[in-house]
Amino acid sequence: MPTSLEPDPEFGWHRPPPEGYFAEDLDRIPGLPAHAELIDGSLVLRSIQSAFHSRAVSLLESGLDVAAPWERFRVSREMSVVLGRRQRPTPDLVVVHAAAEINAEATWYPADAVLLAVEVVSPDSEERDRERKPQLYAKAGIKYFWRVENADGRMVIYAYELDPAAVQYVPVGIFHDRVNVAYPYDIDIDLTEIDRM
Repeated sequence: MPTSLEPDPEFGWHRPPPEGYFAEDLDRIPGLPAHAELIDGSLVLRSIQSAFHSRAVSLLESGLDVAAPWERFRVSREMSVVLGRRQRPTPDLVVVHAAAEINAEATWYPADAVLLAVEVVSPDSEERDRERKPQLYAKAGIKYFWRVENADGRMVIYAYELDPAAVQYVPVGIFHDRVNVAYPYDIDIDLTEIDRM
């Protein structure tokens, strides 16, 4: 009988182990599709992303990267973050401490390296991006979280900061045409640029 990390011909792909998967399994499962996530010990396979999603991520990646003081911060796209033994989500973008930069072969960041996690909501990820992932990021101590929504083709950013006593995010702003914040560093991005991408 195949192990939990080998394809099961009878099941059609990988039969989940009874205890669920663990963070390190994502690097060992053969044939695992790109951008698979681990949420509560279960594999989550992301659907093909829309043009809006791709443009929103590109615009924010560029804006965050240009504004980031290079000696202090780095911006990474679609790198998973290990939040616990059974939690390894893949935010669309993360801002990490420069000192935490990992080697070129690494596939994940530790939670304490991440200052900001950004999720662009897609139809298949609404509940995860609006509810479960913010809970996990807050519990792991990630200080800032942005949720990006598609409002009839326009970007809306809901920005949050961690309340460490309550271990949950509190809203710090809703941004429609421009996001202008001072944390985790000075950021000013024209969100209407998505129309020109």
